[in-house]
Amino acid sequence: MDSVREELITRLTRSAVPSWAIRVVQLNSVVATRLGVTDTDVQCLHFLGQQGPATPGTLAKRVNLTTGAASRMIDRLVAAGCVRRVPDPADRRRVLIEPTRDGLDRVTDAYAGLVARTMEDLEEFTDGELDVVLRFLDLAERSTAAEAHRLR
Repeated sequence: MDSVREELITRLTRSAVPSWAIRVVQLNSVVATRLGVTDTDVQCLHFLGQQGPATPGTLAKRVNLTTGAASRMIDRLVAAGCVRRVPDPADRRRVLIEPTRDGLDRVTDAYAGLVARTMEDLEEFTDGELDVVLRFLDLAERSTAAEAHRLR
């Protein structure tokens, strides 16, 4: 590997990505405080916003909680008006957790500034560069999930 490539990879893996990840965690904490919930609760809302209603067990796995802790998370989100419990149409004995329109709107509003800034930032990238960024983020998400799974 040539020295320029090695330097770039080192900057990405030891500085840029970890620094960005810390900023994302900090932002999520501010958003959680604004919504009156915890950071993990915000992760749950993101998941529900992207995937739709889910069982409590699915949510527990997605945000790395025990089923008991997930029940408390769901209680907090219900109390905050962000989710509701609904019967599973496929099996009336089961319950699904569904995001409320208000909960999704509040999360969307909380991240609106970041979305606008990111859209402005991305304007200067070519389509090819955007494709590379997207490819990297997809790979980074999978690698991060795999490493979290390995460490558990």
